[in-house]
Amino acid sequence: MRAMPPSPGLADDLGYSHASANPLHRVVRWGAGTRAGGWLFAHSLRHLDDAVARLTRGRHSAPSLLAGLAVLDVTTTGRRSGRPRTSHLIATPYAGTLALLGTNFGQPSTPAWVLNLEADPAARVAYRGISREVRARAATPAESDEIFALAARFYPGYLSYRTRVGSSRRIRAFVLEPAAD
Repeated sequence: MRAMPPSPGLADDLGYSHASANPLHRVVRWGAGTRAGGWLFAHSLRHLDDAVARLTRGRHSAPSLLAGLAVLDVTTTGRRSGRPRTSHLIATPYAGTLALLGTNFGQPSTPAWVLNLEADPAARVAYRGISREVRARAATPAESDEIFALAARFYPGYLSYRTRVGSSRRIRAFVLEPAAD
């Protein structure tokens, strides 16, 4: 009996990766990592992203155009409403899969999608028309440190957010694993 080759990981399966930054991307990535930039993006990016998606018929997102960052649509179940809730997130390719960091642009509050995943770890992710069912698990402290280090390679703002949040709240990290069939 011949051994089957390992199946591709979630990141490869979705074709998810970040573009290398051009000069505009570097400026936007730097600006988004500042306190003012974090506040601005926390309060406006979702609306801007929705507008860009409509104008480009889903081919682009605001972060992909402005910062060269791939946007993963993550659909969770609302912990109070029980309804599907989709968030546009920047994922970190990690160990053949993807990881998420609940930084909320360094703002004081924990993002709702984090609380939703803690209540129900089943989710659906989509990127460029490909979607997969996943289960999110909390990253271990060592994994969280590794995920932050990997994320900082393509977006240094994550380190600014972590510093800014400090001990005022715990930034949760999740590892996405394919859902069991």
